[in-house]
Amino acid sequence: MGSEHLSKQYDTELEQLRSDVLQMGGLVEAQIRAAVAAFSAGDAELIERVIADELRVNAAEVRIDNECSQIIVRRQPTAGDLRLIMAISKMVTDLERVGDEAEKIARMSQIIHGRPAIELQRFANIRHAADIALMMLRRSLDAFARLDVTEAAQTIRDDLTIDAEFRAILRQLITFVMEDPRTISVALEIVWIAKAIERIGDHARNLAEQVIYIVKGTDVRHTGLDQVDKKLLD
Repeated sequence: MGSEHLSKQYDTELEQLRSDVLQMGGLVEAQIRAAVAAFSAGDAELIERVIADELRVNAAEVRIDNECSQIIVRRQPTAGDLRLIMAISKMVTDLERVGDEAEKIARMSQIIHGRPAIELQRFANIRHAADIALMMLRRSLDAFARLDVTEAAQTIRDDLTIDAEFRAILRQLITFVMEDPRTISVALEIVWIAKAIERIGDHARNLAEQVIYIVKGTDVRHTGLDQVDKKLLD
């Protein structure tokens, strides 16, 4: 009975750890949405909220990392459980960096809206790229919740799409500056926003790679899509 009780308690701890990661993921997802809305509307209160939420994201990373360390010390996990905990430790780092990128979007939006008004509707593809990045993040978190390697692999494929969106935004900004060289400062700030969105896609890909590692025990970092698909079939 004692052994069974310890086993159930251990399972509860692991499940709580997974739940905490998903909760942190929900927080950074909301942070990205708010940051993009702040870019579109120039809402000063929303910008401040995104910046303030970065403290909550940082605290979540530290708390979950501590939980991982405590479980390793107390339970000495092996095999799949150890993979899960190691992967979570890396995933929360990526989630914290997603929060950093959301904060960067908010701060750049604050600067942009402090300048003379520009036609932000001309940069609708910023919002489109952000929608793709959010979709990738959500899909990675869903894949983690269900330990679904197929969904994780799709997120890795989507990274190509957001890279293409980033290049399209750069081309649009070049045209924007050529039409009116006085807009170079705001164009550079929008480049920072576009790059932040592209980096969110990179972090979502990293999360998906960790899901594959948890399930398959295979490290697919720094491999091409063909190699990812091949390893999933092994």
